[in-house]
Amino acid sequence: DHRDLHSFPTRRSSDLFNYSTKDACLSNKTILVTGAGAGIGRTAALTYAQLGATVILLGKTVSKLEAVYDEIVALGLAEPAIIPLDLKGATKQNYIDMSSTIAGQFGHLDGVLLNASILGELTPFTQMHEQIFNDVMKVNVTAQCLLAQTLIPTLLLAPNASLVFTSSGVGSQGRAYWGQYSISKFATEGMMQVIADEYEGSNLRTNAINPGATNTNMRSCAFPAENKDEIAIPEDIMPLYVYLMSDDSLEVNGQTLKAQ
Repeated sequence: DHRDLHSFPTRRSSDLFNYSTKDACLSNKTILVTGAGAGIGRTAALTYAQLGATVILLGKTVSKLEAVYDEIVALGLAEPAIIPLDLKGATKQNYIDMSSTIAGQFGHLDGVLLNASILGELTPFTQMHEQIFNDVMKVNVTAQCLLAQTLIPTLLLAPNASLVFTSSGVGSQGRAYWGQYSISKFATEGMMQVIADEYEGSNLRTNAINPGATNTNMRSCAFPAENKDEIAIPEDIMPLYVYLMSDDSLEVNGQTLKAQ
């Protein structure tokens, strides 16, 4: 779960911030969301379901995924699927098995939101702990790479498919003390651009979202003293998340877009 942890708490509007979502604009789409148990991932999954999509909820905490599942079913929406997976401990085989299960059950994927990531710790560069560095790279880079590698074949089976990574302001401009996280997000943007370039002109478009300052648990860990009333909540930034999964974004590829 994840956001741009260092942008200042302002609500600057943009065309995409004010993008108006149309009812049922995601109907008949199957969308996988990682980090779906809380924060932005949970809100995205609920939003996609409300707009007609069948969502696949991926996360490490089963109880949180079940709570989101129950919420979607209680609204009378398409029944979601649950995939419990700990990105820190998962192997390539786990991702291969997961992808083949999805292909077998749903036939194809119309969208994937790679939202899950971890912060690590804010520390001077020379004091970065090797194990924490490795954990951040495993979850934020290696797991995203393996997820993309194994899910792209299933995305290519859809008429039009969207693969969305999650970046940050510190993924395009390094910032003091944000070592592991910043490095991992630079890698994320590079990975997104490589995939976008390889599949340019195909039915798969690949982009990244910089969520901006958003009230989530991860943000609270980074800025414990911040006034939460002054920053966006996950619901505020959903227009861009919907736009990139909808057919309105078919021509958008290789971009990092700001949700705020």
